[in-house]
Amino acid sequence: MTNEWLPLPGTPVEELDTPAIVIDLDVAEENIRRMQAFANENGISVRPHTKTNKSPYWAWKQLNAGAIGICCAKVAEAEEMAAAGVPEILIPNQVVTPRKISRLMSVAATTKTIVAVDSEANVANLSRAAVGAGVELGILIEVNVGMDRCGVEAEDAPALAKAIVSAPGLRFDGLMGYEGHTVAARDFEERKTEALRAMGKLLGAADSVRKAGIPVNIVSAAGSGTYNITGKLDGITEIQPGSYIFMDGDYLEVFNDFDAAMTLMATVISRTGNRAILDCGLKSISIDRGLPYVVGLEGAEVSKPSEEHLKLILSGEATKLKVGDKVHLRAMHGDTTINMHDQYFCVRNGKLETVARIAGRGKFR
Repeated sequence: MTNEWLPLPGTPVEELDTPAIVIDLDVAEENIRRMQAFANENGISVRPHTKTNKSPYWAWKQLNAGAIGICCAKVAEAEEMAAAGVPEILIPNQVVTPRKISRLMSVAATTKTIVAVDSEANVANLSRAAVGAGVELGILIEVNVGMDRCGVEAEDAPALAKAIVSAPGLRFDGLMGYEGHTVAARDFEERKTEALRAMGKLLGAADSVRKAGIPVNIVSAAGSGTYNITGKLDGITEIQPGSYIFMDGDYLEVFNDFDAAMTLMATVISRTGNRAILDCGLKSISIDRGLPYVVGLEGAEVSKPSEEHLKLILSGEATKLKVGDKVHLRAMHGDTTINMHDQYFCVRNGKLETVARIAGRGKFR
């Protein structure tokens, strides 16, 4: 096995080997600041979802800016973040198999850990494991607020809360709901209407649990697209945005509250007629939400990529492209593109400042 050569700090961005995920540090750090400022102004907490950035480097930037903790989609991501010293982790998904529950307990032994549940059977299994491991595990009830994915119906939340409160080794922290079916609606009024409807279910469930005599400390919700809707509601205590840190082509069509910090830089490896071929493809940039587009160069139209190549159809200014030139692309979906790479190349003022490991890459177990 060979070690991949990595460039030294100070390397001009155009000299980086490709394909490479390039992050503009000034832009990403400003996005972090803006989200935290919003939360501070509205008296809520930020618990960023790291399924986007998958990196302790970025998690610590968010924590140092004021985030109370982070979210991790999977136990494997949480293991990486706990190993990096992240003090509080929420897994806003269900962890149900014996092996994963055992690993979850190991995470809980090193950092404050919270997990979502939507069944009494899972509560019982988590309780037994927590007692056996000698840890206290925080629990949020996930409420189905309209995605029809995971979560209990709002009216079933009090019964599940009672089961959690009576389960040794578990600490009932509150409820969560994800209005993911609303976050990408292009029209703000539509997005707001649907998000408020979804949050009505979550807040109603929280009230029902309180009426059952059980305190609710956390009511967690919101993605990047609804942060400024859900995050302004009385009763919501924290938000879980992820994509805001870098933005991507899809979210830039939803709103412009945050700026684009990420591109995939590629190299022209062939030029014939009105086409240029880049050294990136399906193995380095995702197309699950549409084809990427070229940034900063007029007249370069992306054609469908193959595994290791991407074709550009050129006109106007773009016809000046030659072999060896660098081209910056914006993925329509950042999360799935990031998951293909091992490093971020973090740039400030056109020069490399650091290479950050994407520790959560491929950590889907």
